[in-house]
Amino acid sequence: MSKGLENQRFKLDQLFREGKPGPLRLFKRNKAIQSQHKTLRMLLTEAKNTIFGKEYNFTEILNLDELEVAYQAVPISSYLAMKPYWQRAYEGEENVCWPGQISYFALSSGTTDASSKYIPVTDKMLKNIKKASVRQLFHVAKTDLPKDYLTKNYLFVGGSTDLEFNGNNFSGDLSGITTSNIPVWMRRFSKPEPHIRNQKEWDHKINMMVEQAPNWDVAMIAGVPAWIQMLFERIIKTYDLNTIHDMWPHLCVYVHGGVSFKPYQQSFEKYLAKPLKYFETYLASEGFIAFQVREQDKGMRLVFRNGVYYEFIPFNEMNFDSNGDVRTGASIINVSQIKPDVDYAIVITTCSGAWRYILGDTIRFINTDKFEMVITGRTKHFLSLCGEHLSVENMNAAIVALSEELGHEITEFTVKGTIQNGHFGHQWYLACDEALDVDFVKTRLDKLLKEANDDYRVERKFALRNIELTVLPKSAFIDWMEQRGKLGAQNKFPRVMNDQLYASWLAHVKQNSALHVDA
Repeated sequence: MSKGLENQRFKLDQLFREGKPGPLRLFKRNKAIQSQHKTLRMLLTEAKNTIFGKEYNFTEILNLDELEVAYQAVPISSYLAMKPYWQRAYEGEENVCWPGQISYFALSSGTTDASSKYIPVTDKMLKNIKKASVRQLFHVAKTDLPKDYLTKNYLFVGGSTDLEFNGNNFSGDLSGITTSNIPVWMRRFSKPEPHIRNQKEWDHKINMMVEQAPNWDVAMIAGVPAWIQMLFERIIKTYDLNTIHDMWPHLCVYVHGGVSFKPYQQSFEKYLAKPLKYFETYLASEGFIAFQVREQDKGMRLVFRNGVYYEFIPFNEMNFDSNGDVRTGASIINVSQIKPDVDYAIVITTCSGAWRYILGDTIRFINTDKFEMVITGRTKHFLSLCGEHLSVENMNAAIVALSEELGHEITEFTVKGTIQNGHFGHQWYLACDEALDVDFVKTRLDKLLKEANDDYRVERKFALRNIELTVLPKSAFIDWMEQRGKLGAQNKFPRVMNDQLYASWLAHVKQNSALHVDA
């Protein structure tokens, strides 16, 4: 290693360990509330002369008392509501939802339907994402890590940095956009190298990383669990290793996000020789929402002063219909009104031109003083055919418990609500490479779900009659994602299928009936 690089890393190590990044401090409750007020005023002020700002009278809102209340005159929006504006910006029109021309569009994978979504990412948002990323790295480095942690490599397994250019702006996975704009001071430490990051074909990209793996000294790795696990598997198999630590002995931190890590943890840890420190992050295509501050924390803390204004809708039948759509007149609150142990749909306004945009995730605050929260599911990823109100959180908990009980890895799962002959039912699909007694597994899964959710337990006695289960090898899930062009760093398997996705999935399963591993 060159003397210059050693000196640079030494300075970074001192910066992190002495806690000098100044603005990276955490916000206390009152200051966070004040910060949100300032953020909303800043967003409205900057966008008041845009097409959207004029249409919804931002100048008038800014002149009214109780800004947060006045702002509620702007309607709650979804992607479909914002799409006509964002499409104009994508085609190069300036000052549509945010001043100037949009530099980037994040291509969102979209698990609720088959279509892709183009989410604007302004230069200001990109700057804020970088700032939040540094905040999390700061808190990771402040833990009891080895002293030479910052002299090692950081591996970011993300989308391609070879972005599409339409003559007006660039588009691609958000991870590809952010890694193509990583801070200068980090470029010399981060892996993989630019020519590998640039690769669009996912399988080829993984193979290139496997080839280069012996040349890296990785201390931290970041990415979606399923794809990190795939990388570990190939490295271990290629080099005939026992664990990934035979290749990277200094690996000690894993930063994960996108999906719940719990269903993956058991299978993930079999590739390790020693424990890792796990840190969760909540980085959506629309903005950096939250991150885990300390290893022992049970949740993530909202990111403030980062170009995002937050609102919350209690996720209940009064505010949402059976399809997960917001009802007219839904109750909406801001950060000053949140309560613990209530599921909320999160609504954001951002410096990328998203206005009162329902993100699609549901969260629950476990500490309102620290704004510490957990992701509980998706507004459209739950099952309530007959009042069972089964959330993704319930499903994750049951699958983790089932996997531990069976002693076998269940790496993926999905479920579809069905109606047959007037009877409601759930059709489950589990990914496991071991032969299982399907009837026994179905009975145990059903029992675990009853224990996790009282509404489910009650409805199983009456309306919810049919519970079916199919076990498929892990490859069946990966192959379907590849067929849909969803194989890659930011894509994740849908936990609850809608009709359109289920038709594609069912055709895939029927065409590959030999894949079944039912005992």
